[in-house]
Amino acid sequence: MDYSVFTISLLIGTGFIAGIINTLAGGGSNLTLPALMVMGMPADIANATNRVGVFLQNVAATMGFRKAKKLDNADILPVMVPSLLGGVVGAFAASYAPEVWLKPLLLSAMIGMTLLMIIRPALVAPPEGTVPFKVSQKPSAWVALFVAGVYGGFVQAGVGFILIAALAGTLRYDLVRTNALKMVCTLGFTALALGVFIWNDQILWLPGLILASGTMLGSHLAVKFALKANPNHLKWFLFVMTVCGSAAALLSD
Repeated sequence: MDYSVFTISLLIGTGFIAGIINTLAGGGSNLTLPALMVMGMPADIANATNRVGVFLQNVAATMGFRKAKKLDNADILPVMVPSLLGGVVGAFAASYAPEVWLKPLLLSAMIGMTLLMIIRPALVAPPEGTVPFKVSQKPSAWVALFVAGVYGGFVQAGVGFILIAALAGTLRYDLVRTNALKMVCTLGFTALALGVFIWNDQILWLPGLILASGTMLGSHLAVKFALKANPNHLKWFLFVMTVCGSAAALLSD
Protein backbone atom coordinates (compact mmCIF):
# COMPACT_ATOMS: atom_id res chain seq x y z
CA MET A 1 0.00 0.00 0.00
CA ASP A 2 1.05 3.57 -0.75
CA TYR A 3 0.94 5.67 2.44
CA SER A 4 2.40 8.85 1.02
CA VAL A 5 1.32 12.32 2.12
CA PHE A 6 -0.70 12.53 -1.11
CA THR A 7 -2.68 9.33 -0.57
CA ILE A 8 -3.35 10.07 3.12
CA SER A 9 -4.54 13.58 2.23
CA LEU A 10 -6.64 12.11 -0.57
CA LEU A 11 -8.35 9.68 1.81
CA ILE A 12 -9.06 12.33 4.44
CA GLY A 13 -10.24 14.89 1.88
CA THR A 14 -12.49 12.54 -0.07
CA GLY A 15 -13.73 11.10 3.22
CA PHE A 16 -14.70 14.56 4.43
CA ILE A 17 -16.65 15.34 1.25
CA ALA A 18 -18.21 11.88 1.21
CA GLY A 19 -19.33 12.27 4.83
CA ILE A 20 -21.24 15.41 3.87
CA ILE A 21 -22.72 13.86 0.74
CA ASN A 22 -23.74 10.61 2.43
CA THR A 23 -25.42 12.39 5.33
CA LEU A 24 -27.46 14.78 3.17
CA ALA A 25 -28.06 12.57 0.14
CA GLY A 26 -26.01 9.56 -0.96
CA GLY A 27 -23.29 8.46 -3.33
CA GLY A 28 -20.26 9.57 -1.35
CA SER A 29 -18.64 6.19 -1.91
CA ASN A 30 -18.29 7.20 -5.57
CA LEU A 31 -15.41 9.31 -4.23
CA THR A 32 -13.98 7.08 -1.53
CA LEU A 33 -13.90 3.81 -3.48
CA PRO A 34 -11.68 5.26 -6.25
CA ALA A 35 -9.51 6.92 -3.58
CA LEU A 36 -8.93 3.55 -1.92
CA MET A 37 -8.16 1.93 -5.28
CA VAL A 38 -5.58 4.65 -5.98
CA MET A 39 -3.65 3.06 -3.10
CA GLY A 40 -3.52 -0.20 -5.04
CA MET A 41 -6.51 -2.05 -3.62
CA PRO A 42 -8.57 -4.37 -5.81
CA ALA A 43 -12.28 -3.49 -6.03
CA ASP A 44 -13.46 -6.10 -3.51
CA ILE A 45 -10.93 -5.04 -0.84
CA ALA A 46 -11.71 -1.36 -1.44
CA ASN A 47 -15.43 -2.13 -1.15
CA ALA A 48 -14.84 -3.85 2.20
CA THR A 49 -12.37 -1.27 3.57
CA ASN A 50 -14.70 1.58 2.61
CA ARG A 51 -17.24 0.27 5.15
CA VAL A 52 -14.98 1.33 8.03
CA GLY A 53 -15.39 4.98 7.08
CA VAL A 54 -19.09 4.54 6.36
CA PHE A 55 -19.72 2.84 9.71
CA LEU A 56 -18.02 5.52 11.80
CA GLN A 57 -19.59 8.27 9.70
CA ASN A 58 -23.01 6.82 10.49
CA VAL A 59 -22.23 6.66 14.19
CA ALA A 60 -21.37 10.38 14.16
CA ALA A 61 -24.48 11.32 12.16
CA THR A 62 -26.83 9.19 14.24
CA MET A 63 -25.56 10.77 17.45
CA GLY A 64 -26.00 14.25 15.94
CA PHE A 65 -29.58 13.67 14.77
CA ARG A 66 -30.51 12.02 18.07
CA LYS A 67 -29.11 14.93 20.06
CA ALA A 68 -31.24 17.29 17.95
CA LYS A 69 -34.34 15.13 18.63
CA LYS A 70 -34.84 14.31 14.95
CA LEU A 71 -34.62 10.57 15.53
CA ASP A 72 -37.65 9.02 17.26
CA ASN A 73 -37.03 5.71 19.00
CA ALA A 74 -40.44 4.37 17.93
CA ASP A 75 -39.48 4.74 14.26
CA ILE A 76 -36.14 2.97 14.43
CA LEU A 77 -36.96 -0.72 14.89
CA PRO A 78 -39.69 -1.01 12.20
CA VAL A 79 -37.37 0.42 9.51
CA MET A 80 -34.29 -1.39 10.79
CA VAL A 81 -35.66 -4.94 10.62
CA PRO A 82 -36.19 -5.19 6.83
CA SER A 83 -33.02 -3.27 6.03
CA LEU A 84 -30.94 -5.49 8.32
CA LEU A 85 -32.36 -8.66 6.81
CA GLY A 86 -31.53 -7.32 3.38
CA GLY A 87 -28.09 -6.28 4.58
CA VAL A 88 -27.20 -9.84 5.56
CA VAL A 89 -28.16 -11.10 2.11
CA GLY A 90 -26.25 -8.31 0.38
CA ALA A 91 -23.10 -8.65 2.48
CA PHE A 92 -22.75 -12.36 1.72
CA ALA A 93 -23.44 -11.66 -1.94
CA ALA A 94 -20.69 -9.01 -1.97
CA SER A 95 -18.16 -11.48 -0.57
CA TYR A 96 -18.83 -14.15 -3.17
CA ALA A 97 -20.36 -12.47 -6.23
CA PRO A 98 -18.23 -11.43 -9.27
CA GLU A 99 -16.83 -7.89 -9.13
CA VAL A 100 -18.38 -7.12 -12.53
CA TRP A 101 -21.79 -6.95 -10.83
CA LEU A 102 -20.89 -3.83 -8.87
CA LYS A 103 -21.02 -1.21 -11.62
CA PRO A 104 -24.40 -2.25 -13.16
CA LEU A 105 -26.03 -2.16 -9.73
CA LEU A 106 -24.57 1.24 -8.92
CA LEU A 107 -25.48 2.65 -12.32
CA SER A 108 -29.07 1.41 -12.07
CA ALA A 109 -29.51 2.97 -8.63
CA MET A 110 -28.08 6.33 -9.65
CA ILE A 111 -30.04 6.70 -12.90
CA GLY A 112 -33.26 5.45 -11.32
CA MET A 113 -33.06 8.02 -8.52
CA THR A 114 -32.22 10.82 -10.95
CA LEU A 115 -35.25 10.02 -13.11
CA LEU A 116 -37.44 9.85 -10.01
CA MET A 117 -36.26 13.30 -8.89
CA ILE A 118 -36.99 14.73 -12.35
CA ILE A 119 -40.36 13.06 -12.94
CA ARG A 120 -41.81 13.10 -9.42
CA PRO A 121 -39.69 15.32 -7.14
CA ALA A 122 -42.42 15.57 -4.50
CA LEU A 123 -42.21 11.82 -4.01
CA VAL A 124 -38.85 12.09 -2.26
CA ALA A 125 -39.41 15.54 -0.75
CA PRO A 126 -42.85 15.52 0.96
CA PRO A 127 -44.42 18.92 1.71
CA GLU A 128 -43.76 20.31 5.17
CA GLY A 129 -46.27 19.01 7.72
CA THR A 130 -46.90 15.68 5.96
CA VAL A 131 -47.71 12.99 8.53
CA PRO A 132 -45.55 9.92 7.86
CA PHE A 133 -46.98 6.41 7.59
CA LYS A 134 -45.94 3.50 9.78
CA VAL A 135 -44.18 0.58 8.12
CA SER A 136 -47.13 -1.62 9.15
CA GLN A 137 -49.42 0.63 7.08
CA LYS A 138 -47.29 0.35 3.94
CA PRO A 139 -46.18 -3.18 3.00
CA SER A 140 -44.41 -1.68 -0.01
CA ALA A 141 -42.13 0.20 2.41
CA TRP A 142 -41.01 -3.11 3.97
CA VAL A 143 -40.08 -4.42 0.53
CA ALA A 144 -38.30 -1.17 -0.40
CA LEU A 145 -36.29 -1.19 2.84
CA PHE A 146 -35.33 -4.84 2.35
CA VAL A 147 -34.13 -4.10 -1.19
CA ALA A 148 -32.17 -1.11 0.13
CA GLY A 149 -30.54 -3.39 2.69
CA VAL A 150 -29.58 -5.95 0.06
CA TYR A 151 -28.06 -3.25 -2.11
CA GLY A 152 -26.32 -1.57 0.83
CA GLY A 153 -24.86 -4.84 2.03
CA PHE A 154 -23.63 -5.60 -1.48
CA VAL A 155 -22.15 -2.23 -2.47
CA GLN A 156 -22.31 0.89 -0.29
CA ALA A 157 -22.17 3.45 -3.12
CA GLY A 158 -25.57 4.99 -3.78
CA VAL A 159 -27.52 3.19 -1.06
CA GLY A 160 -28.55 6.52 0.47
CA PHE A 161 -30.67 7.28 -2.59
CA ILE A 162 -32.54 3.99 -2.29
CA LEU A 163 -33.18 4.54 1.41
CA ILE A 164 -34.43 8.07 0.74
CA ALA A 165 -36.83 6.70 -1.86
CA ALA A 166 -38.09 4.15 0.67
CA LEU A 167 -38.34 6.48 3.68
CA ALA A 168 -39.53 9.67 2.00
CA GLY A 169 -41.21 8.10 -1.01
CA THR A 170 -43.23 5.35 0.66
CA LEU A 171 -43.39 6.45 4.30
CA ARG A 172 -43.46 10.23 3.61
CA TYR A 173 -40.92 11.40 6.19
CA ASP A 174 -39.52 14.91 5.67
CA LEU A 175 -35.93 15.04 4.41
CA VAL A 176 -34.33 15.76 7.79
CA ARG A 177 -36.00 12.79 9.52
CA THR A 178 -35.49 10.73 6.38
CA ASN A 179 -31.75 11.40 6.55
CA ALA A 180 -31.70 10.59 10.27
CA LEU A 181 -33.43 7.22 9.75
CA LYS A 182 -31.33 6.60 6.65
CA MET A 183 -28.15 6.88 8.71
CA VAL A 184 -29.50 4.48 11.34
CA CYS A 185 -30.43 1.91 8.68
CA THR A 186 -27.06 2.29 7.02
CA LEU A 187 -25.33 1.94 10.37
CA GLY A 188 -27.15 -1.34 10.98
CA PHE A 189 -26.45 -3.11 7.72
CA THR A 190 -22.95 -1.65 7.48
CA ALA A 191 -22.19 -3.27 10.85
CA LEU A 192 -23.44 -6.59 9.47
CA ALA A 193 -21.42 -6.14 6.28
CA LEU A 194 -18.32 -5.31 8.31
CA GLY A 195 -18.75 -8.54 10.24
CA VAL A 196 -18.85 -10.55 7.03
CA PHE A 197 -15.85 -8.72 5.55
CA ILE A 198 -13.87 -9.15 8.79
CA TRP A 199 -14.68 -12.86 8.75
CA ASN A 200 -13.35 -13.08 5.19
CA ASP A 201 -10.29 -10.95 6.06
CA GLN A 202 -11.05 -8.38 3.36
CA ILE A 203 -10.51 -5.14 5.33
CA LEU A 204 -7.33 -3.08 5.45
CA TRP A 205 -7.74 -1.25 8.74
CA LEU A 206 -5.18 1.55 8.54
CA PRO A 207 -6.50 3.16 5.32
CA GLY A 208 -10.04 2.46 6.54
CA LEU A 209 -9.47 4.42 9.75
CA ILE A 210 -7.67 7.25 7.92
CA LEU A 211 -10.68 7.50 5.63
CA ALA A 212 -13.01 7.44 8.65
CA SER A 213 -11.35 10.48 10.20
CA GLY A 214 -12.58 12.47 7.20
CA THR A 215 -16.04 10.90 6.92
CA MET A 216 -16.83 11.50 10.60
CA LEU A 217 -15.93 15.19 10.41
CA GLY A 218 -17.92 15.66 7.21
CA SER A 219 -20.93 13.88 8.66
CA HIS A 220 -20.81 15.95 11.85
CA LEU A 221 -20.87 19.21 9.90
CA ALA A 222 -23.57 17.92 7.53
CA VAL A 223 -25.95 17.20 10.42
CA LYS A 224 -25.55 20.76 11.66
CA PHE A 225 -26.32 22.06 8.16
CA ALA A 226 -29.36 19.78 7.73
CA LEU A 227 -30.90 21.02 10.96
CA LYS A 228 -30.69 24.67 9.86
CA ALA A 229 -31.18 24.42 6.09
CA ASN A 230 -34.29 25.34 4.14
CA PRO A 231 -36.08 22.10 3.02
CA ASN A 232 -35.92 23.32 -0.60
CA HIS A 233 -32.14 23.65 -0.35
CA LEU A 234 -31.92 20.05 0.88
CA LYS A 235 -34.12 18.91 -2.01
CA TRP A 236 -31.93 20.64 -4.59
CA PHE A 237 -28.77 19.30 -2.98
CA LEU A 238 -30.26 15.82 -3.23
CA PHE A 239 -31.10 16.36 -6.90
CA VAL A 240 -27.62 17.63 -7.76
CA MET A 241 -26.09 14.63 -5.99
CA THR A 242 -28.25 12.19 -7.95
CA VAL A 243 -27.13 13.78 -11.21
CA CYS A 244 -23.49 13.75 -10.14
CA GLY A 245 -23.79 10.16 -8.95
CA SER A 246 -25.27 9.09 -12.27
CA ALA A 247 -22.52 10.85 -14.20
CA ALA A 248 -19.82 9.28 -12.01
CA ALA A 249 -21.29 5.81 -12.50
CA LEU A 250 -21.54 6.30 -16.27
CA LEU A 251 -17.99 7.62 -16.65
CA SER A 252 -16.23 5.21 -14.29
CA ASP A 253 -14.20 2.40 -15.81
